[in-house]
Amino acid sequence: MRFLLDHDVPDEVGQVLRYWQHDVQRLREILPVTTTDAAIFDFARREQRILLSCNRDHFLKLARDASSKDQPFAGLIILIRRRTRQSECAHLLSLLRRAGMSGLSGNVNLA
Repeated sequence: MRFLLDHDVPDEVGQVLRYWQHDVQRLREILPVTTTDAAIFDFARREQRILLSCNRDHFLKLARDASSKDQPFAGLIILIRRRTRQSECAHLLSLLRRAGMSGLSGNVNLA
């Protein structure tokens, strides 16, 4: 799977995804920190990458707007902060196993 990790996603999450052979791009390596959420969402859409973020408020609205305008997107995963990074990674990997690409594509998921 192809992921775009928002600025607020811990580096450990990206490392775990890479370990499991996923294609991971960190936003801070390709776009300025000042990039708007709308521009980030559009970039992920154009690049067909599943956007992974801890920022639920703005991205949920952008995903809802894209769906209402029939603008397909690869998917959005909101990572819920937990007590440990291990727990965050475990919940994310569990979601990926359960949902698979078909369950993530064009959908909003919480991990």
